[in-house]
Amino acid sequence: MKDISIYFEPVSDELLSQEYAENQLGSHIARHNSAGFPELEMIQIALIGVLDDRKAIGNKGTANAPDKVREYLYRLFKGEYPVSIADLGNIRAGHEVQDTYFAVSNAAQELIKNNIIPVIIGGGQDITFANYLAYQNLEQIINLVCVDNCFDIGSMDDRLDSRSYLSRIILHQPNYLFNYSNIGYQTYLVDQNAIDLMTKLYFDIYRLGQVRTSMEEVEPIVRNADMLSFDVSAIRNSDAPGNKNSVPNGFFGEEACQIVRYAGLSDKLSSIGFYEMNPEADRNDQTVHLTAQMIWYFIDGYYNRKKDFPVGDKSEYLKYRVSIQDNKHEIVFYKSKKSDRWWMDVPYPPGKNIRFERHHMVPCSYNDYQTAVKEEMPDRWWQTFQKLS
Repeated sequence: MKDISIYFEPVSDELLSQEYAENQLGSHIARHNSAGFPELEMIQIALIGVLDDRKAIGNKGTANAPDKVREYLYRLFKGEYPVSIADLGNIRAGHEVQDTYFAVSNAAQELIKNNIIPVIIGGGQDITFANYLAYQNLEQIINLVCVDNCFDIGSMDDRLDSRSYLSRIILHQPNYLFNYSNIGYQTYLVDQNAIDLMTKLYFDIYRLGQVRTSMEEVEPIVRNADMLSFDVSAIRNSDAPGNKNSVPNGFFGEEACQIVRYAGLSDKLSSIGFYEMNPEADRNDQTVHLTAQMIWYFIDGYYNRKKDFPVGDKSEYLKYRVSIQDNKHEIVFYKSKKSDRWWMDVPYPPGKNIRFERHHMVPCSYNDYQTAVKEEMPDRWWQTFQKLS
């Protein structure tokens, strides 16, 4: 594994000097300190702080979030499982913002390549672009899921920042984005033209009200992600006031924790970022404390993974064939005997778009199966089919 320690400065002495109980995470996380960088050979999850908020539009102060989140995360008690987590310390703001992006993308690339999940904390949501570049360097086609109250697509003329990073990802060449999903957008915060664009690109977008009515339907969306970006402004101001752009409506804190636990449970997800927390706007450290709990739920999900993605031997799955539209189409569903989770197989043209091969097995829910039984085409199946064909 390449040396990535050059990108990081140690965790603050104040945090390192704290004493923690035997089962608190602070006693189990290997931390970058004055003695040196953690040994990563057996590590499964790596915490990365980012101290750069120059592109956090209207929300300066997010660079101060990583150490505040650590303060609460270290105090939380681990679950009934051994953990293998390292805190790599903080990536300081580079001379130019591009220097910060370079450090984040190179560190994340090396971690992902070695099956270590980077958990990025702090800074503006533009850091999502730097995380995406890690997959470009690995030449891996990915699905991106953003939990956000808007799309952050900006306009063609906008410079890269927290309000326009998504358009840079979509237009970036070479492009390694297969699918984008937004969870929790609020219609009055989004231009209808942006909604129309998402539809034309066959991307998946889910309104806040739609998601909150049926939270279990979020699970297959998140299970399909390689990378998840969480903007704390997606959480209502009363639950997460630590964001200068926060709004009255949004997810409850426990719903945010449920979403990131789904992310942890996903065998596919290989990186996650928590952005836009601003201690300057917080009340009684409520937002950084909630973010620490969200990270705890992600860790808990990770250590409860079922490793049941349906590849290779399908003997551990129940297989269902459903014919729809007068037998013009057949949809094959798989249900895991381990977890009761569902997938559907989208036809993959032989020899065509081989770079998309890993995306034809689509996570779904029992509701998608019921839709097919009624001889209706599930939206997830159709959108994937359009992108593959």
